[in-house]
Amino acid sequence: MRVITGTARGRKLREPAGMEIRPTTDTVKEAVFSMIQFDIEGRRVLDLFAGTGQLGIECLSRGAASVTFVDESRDAVKLIRENLDRCGMHADVVQAESIGFIGRDGRYDLIFLDPPYDTGLLQSALEKIVKFDILSDGGIIICESRQETVVPALPTPYFVEKERRYGKIKITLCGKREMES
Repeated sequence: MRVITGTARGRKLREPAGMEIRPTTDTVKEAVFSMIQFDIEGRRVLDLFAGTGQLGIECLSRGAASVTFVDESRDAVKLIRENLDRCGMHADVVQAESIGFIGRDGRYDLIFLDPPYDTGLLQSALEKIVKFDILSDGGIIICESRQETVVPALPTPYFVEKERRYGKIKITLCGKREMES
């Protein structure tokens, strides 16, 4: 597991010892960042269900203004802090139940949702993001799930833009239309 590009390019990140945390594979991570490469710099990012922190760290390496990492696991929070230190980066790392965190800390331009599979947490997180309207106008939500997972249609101004499959993994890009003034 490594940082793909930016200020921390090539830095190796610590991986989890057990199977409690399921890191995004390098192939999927590269595909995700090729989709959003021009939507990171200067943005405020939320890495919910952060695990190792690799998605948020990649954003910091590519010039994100800030990243908030949230995970309920003490081991995950420790791992995220170690990986940030390895890259010489600083960010907010919060140990909290991820769904409960939504709505506590303002709006974000980019949100990563990679919850444990088959738990219903992806759908719950999307519902709460819409309810509390924490995505900035023009913002992006990246959802990682099993290929079979159905991401529900979202109410306007939110929308599901596209889905891409990478083996058993599905990446769903959602967004929020910019409101005309």
